[in-house]
Amino acid sequence: MRAVFLDRDGVLNQEVGYIRQRHNLYLMPKAAEAVALLNQAGWFTCLVSNQSGPARGYYGQDHVDGLHQRLGELLWQAAGARLDSVSYCPYLSPQAGGVSPSHTRWSTWRKPNTGMFVQAAWRYDLELGQCFMVGDKATDVDMAHNAGVRAVLVTSGFGERVLGGDYQHTVKPDFVAPDLWGAVNWLVG
Repeated sequence: MRAVFLDRDGVLNQEVGYIRQRHNLYLMPKAAEAVALLNQAGWFTCLVSNQSGPARGYYGQDHVDGLHQRLGELLWQAAGARLDSVSYCPYLSPQAGGVSPSHTRWSTWRKPNTGMFVQAAWRYDLELGQCFMVGDKATDVDMAHNAGVRAVLVTSGFGERVLGGDYQHTVKPDFVAPDLWGAVNWLVG
């Protein structure tokens, strides 16, 4: 089965840093319509996101789950859209800033590692070579290429800075789109 893996912040919802209040999560323009278009076209949709707030001690993992619940509600309310799967990495190494004992460690799920892809492929019988990753960071592109998945970099969120060499590092995505709506129209077109 083919799938589209989606980063969260800067792709599905507005990039505002660490979202400490559930009601402060807002969708990117046309993100719900983009996910609905993927749903209608028969693509499996899977959120894959680094969420280090619990490891940094900013909030608990239940808060991240609450944010994902709100995201699902907003997608449904706006366009009848749904994510088929939600995966995220709440872990962070001590060297990278992890301080919470329960969430501070190295993890194969942390982008650009491929653990979230591997888990989804096994669980949902996905053919990674037929899948795409849509993200706004160099680590999203790296994760995709590390797993043999094609990468779409959106210039929303941090994407413009990645392309300009001002954030993370330079990458060569398979396609560049202005936002998720542009990426999905390219995928289904």
